[in-house]
Amino acid sequence: MGEMIAIKRPDGSAATAYFADAKGPGVVVLQEWWGLQGQIKGICDRLAKAGYAALAPDLYDGFVADYHDTAGAERAMGALDGEAATSGAIRGAALHLKSQGRKVGLTGFCLGGLLTALGVMRIKEIDAGAAFYGLPSPQAGDPGKLAVPLQGHFANTDDWCTPAAVDAFEKASRAAPVPPEIFRYDAQHGFMNQDRPQYDAASAALSWDRMMGFWRRHLGG
Repeated sequence: MGEMIAIKRPDGSAATAYFADAKGPGVVVLQEWWGLQGQIKGICDRLAKAGYAALAPDLYDGFVADYHDTAGAERAMGALDGEAATSGAIRGAALHLKSQGRKVGLTGFCLGGLLTALGVMRIKEIDAGAAFYGLPSPQAGDPGKLAVPLQGHFANTDDWCTPAAVDAFEKASRAAPVPPEIFRYDAQHGFMNQDRPQYDAASAALSWDRMMGFWRRHLGG
């Protein structure tokens, strides 16, 4: 359904992104540590079918790790400057959708979930965010200052975005101007990715429905 397009970062430099167009509000979609692979493009297509224009910036500039190549994915994620990506390609994607007169949501998975939570704190063009099994460190972003609606979806079996980290984030955000909405699932990290063995159909369906309701409340559509 979608296609690769050129967008601009706020500094004017070029970036690429997968765009699945629709008439409704916009959603920026952020990749897992694998890169901008087919499953993330599928999320964009699915959002477009639901009426939301979905734009996924390529944070690795063309590199995509095969699912068996965890070392390659780890190297790519380790080389990514999260703050630069947030203020660069991710904000550029938000600005691209804003320029079309849309409200803009931000969602992402694993690495993208971390950057989603960071993005709602730092990108003024974002109207709401939905993060899946990823959170920034307390040093990167203070959840007590959240002022944009954030919905979080986390796995109870996760050694990367651990339940303890989720508990700490939720506790630190209770006094925020806009406290987040947190959901936990009896599933493993990556439960939304149907191409991976960790996929959990029940958790994926429930979290998707919750996210779509969240978009309707905060973005319209």
